[in-house]
Amino acid sequence: MVRTIVAKEKVDCEHLLGQFVDENHYDVLVEEDTDCYMPNLLGGDAKTEQNIAFKFRKNFFTKKEQKAAYEGLREAALPTQNRGLAAGPKGAMCGGREWVTEFQLRVLQYFQKGQENTAIKIDAEKEVANLRELYGEKESTRGLVWLSAKVKADNFQFEKWLKGALKASVKARKEAANKVAEKYISDTTYANQVNSGIAGWFDRYPRIPYGRATAYTQNEFDKFEKSFPFLQSLNRGFKELLPQRWGNQRAAADTMDQRFLVPETVFSTITVNKTFRTACHRDAGDFSDGLSNLLVLSNDGRFTGGYLVFPEYRTAVNVRPGDLLLVNNHEIIHGNTPIVCEEGSERISLVCYLREKMLELGSYEYENWRYQFVESRRLNKEHKLWKPLWNGVSEGMWDSDEWFEYLEKNGGAEMVEKYHPKTESASTLDAFL
Repeated sequence: MVRTIVAKEKVDCEHLLGQFVDENHYDVLVEEDTDCYMPNLLGGDAKTEQNIAFKFRKNFFTKKEQKAAYEGLREAALPTQNRGLAAGPKGAMCGGREWVTEFQLRVLQYFQKGQENTAIKIDAEKEVANLRELYGEKESTRGLVWLSAKVKADNFQFEKWLKGALKASVKARKEAANKVAEKYISDTTYANQVNSGIAGWFDRYPRIPYGRATAYTQNEFDKFEKSFPFLQSLNRGFKELLPQRWGNQRAAADTMDQRFLVPETVFSTITVNKTFRTACHRDAGDFSDGLSNLLVLSNDGRFTGGYLVFPEYRTAVNVRPGDLLLVNNHEIIHGNTPIVCEEGSERISLVCYLREKMLELGSYEYENWRYQFVESRRLNKEHKLWKPLWNGVSEGMWDSDEWFEYLEKNGGAEMVEKYHPKTESASTLDAFL
């Protein structure tokens, strides 16, 4: 028998984002087959797929499927500082580097505005005092660090610098703040180090502007392939329990090149976490009209805790190896209670989803030509833009004759017409003339 829960209210938990939760943040612990729905504030039937919070089924996967998935996915989780809020409150240091505090960031931003004022010295001192009162004890969520080598080389001390900056003119202070931000602060954001990684396929982003297999999938495909029966069972469960949500995701997935999907599923990407207690967060990047999930694997199951808590609805779920949890983690704040593993035991959690930006990709061949184009530029020391450590990417490259000519030569005129229909390469124009 399936238990049904309809939440009576939604508790405001925005303040918990980036924070850990425990038994104080839930009243109901779900350990049996359960359907949970969000409160329906508009009236009518709350028990619809569009209003689903989660569906939980015990012992859904076979032992054989679990074992193969564990072997096929566990090594995708590697040490990373790229999990943002989910990694939890930051410690005092980040790999030997100090965090830039919220107060320091606010001061720099205030100076960078460079607003003129007739009593600027007094106003600036008051503003900095106000910022210290508001943010002096507050941890920044932005994950920026001081570049320790440069700070040490110049013996830079923020408080000493601030004392001098307050005596300077508005213009000089603005220039000094810009210099501090550019010279001493990282342009990469960090979080606590956790064991997490990605299997499957990923979309473009500025530094890697082509769809591609993740590094784990590329390098360890034979291992990754072991997980396919497990992921295909997940796909069947999704279809059976939430046919409308699955149908939305299937329709979207059908518009993609199927080589960017786990075969016979609607999933492009799998996030793999190894004994990683997530802090409160919402997931991002997954297809919003479908649904995500959380699954747990283990080598022996000798662990306790790790309940997935939904503090907005005062509910938690004890997901154990073999269980299926379909969950609206795109909308709902969630995080884990502490995880305690016995010696030698591992708890691997998976989130399988369709990355929404994957829908913007071209064919597998087209994305591969984008990759080959970037690599050809990166490795070509005769290229006019080449410099040491250049990644082959430059502004406007995808609207350049260089790219159109390369694509036409390698992918053919039909590919140029399909993906750049309003563009004529230089060779095409020459032929026309």
